[in-house]
Amino acid sequence: MKFTSKQVTTIIVTVAAVFIVMAILTMVIGDDENESNSTSNYTESSISKGSNSGPSSNSGNSSAQKPNAKMLDSTDYLAANKKIESDPYEELDELIGLTGVKKEVHDLANFVKVQKQREKQGLKVPKISYHLVFTGSPGTGKTTVARIVARIYKDLGILDKGHLVETDRSGLVAEYVGQTAVKTNHIIDSAMGGVLFIDEAYALVTESGNDYGNEAIATLLKRMEDNRDSLVVVIAGYTNEMKRFIDANPGLQSRFNRYIDFPDYTADELFQIFEMQAKKNQYQLNEDAAAYLRERLEYVVQHKDRNFGNGRYSRNLFEKSIQNQANRLKDAINPTTEMLCELTKEDIENALKTTK
Repeated sequence: MKFTSKQVTTIIVTVAAVFIVMAILTMVIGDDENESNSTSNYTESSISKGSNSGPSSNSGNSSAQKPNAKMLDSTDYLAANKKIESDPYEELDELIGLTGVKKEVHDLANFVKVQKQREKQGLKVPKISYHLVFTGSPGTGKTTVARIVARIYKDLGILDKGHLVETDRSGLVAEYVGQTAVKTNHIIDSAMGGVLFIDEAYALVTESGNDYGNEAIATLLKRMEDNRDSLVVVIAGYTNEMKRFIDANPGLQSRFNRYIDFPDYTADELFQIFEMQAKKNQYQLNEDAAAYLRERLEYVVQHKDRNFGNGRYSRNLFEKSIQNQANRLKDAINPTTEMLCELTKEDIENALKTTK
């Protein structure tokens, strides 16, 4: 078949057009694929980083994040949320009252520091007992100071962990033969590397003497000797009862020779404890309430009995006062910030009626 020149020209133009169209289609498809891949890669990258960015990440919308946005990796997250432990010495000094207690603890810490320095230089070091007896009424800060002492002992290198395990007779003495030693050892094991705090320790020995309290004491004394480098025991309770308790047992006498007495709080110190609780929780006594509270605390201290709660009394009084404030404001419409923070004489009066 012969084609005319006009037909040949038409064929060439058509073929050329087909190639041009194919080239254009190829370019468009290629760009779409590249864009899709780019989006997919970015989304995967965002999700991958988001999974390492801590609780604040949300993988569900991470593809919408900007590519240049700095993301918090796991190490940054831990650093940003790392708990900073306060200085135990500063915490001790910030406690309300307890001037004599603070001096005793600082004296003990200074003595241990110097003995450690003597030991490093090869000098003789006297045998030191780190076990303590805290005497005083309930609510005078014995547990709080014991917790601080545990951390100070850790700072001084006496203890590895510096934690506090608190217990009493019920945590040490069992009801049946053979169980008390197991129970006591279990509590002691949990305190290894820290301080075992036994409140009302004198209750381990009853007047009848027919229970298993003496077994708990024997177990405790043995563990104190066997684990003297990794266990510190602090026993606490009323002054006279604790003295009789220790004097009646030679084993206790030889291991507990450092006493720290916790005096009852004065009326002014109880007021400071109340104010501290209020400030910490963003409450404030108005002028009349403050004057009334000071007056009533003076009366309470003068007429207190043996079971008076001291600092615990002030904390309970504060809790009842803010409950009374809540009852007083329950029907208030859009109360102001001042109203929500203010404690009135009425709030204190009602709280005093039920606080013991």
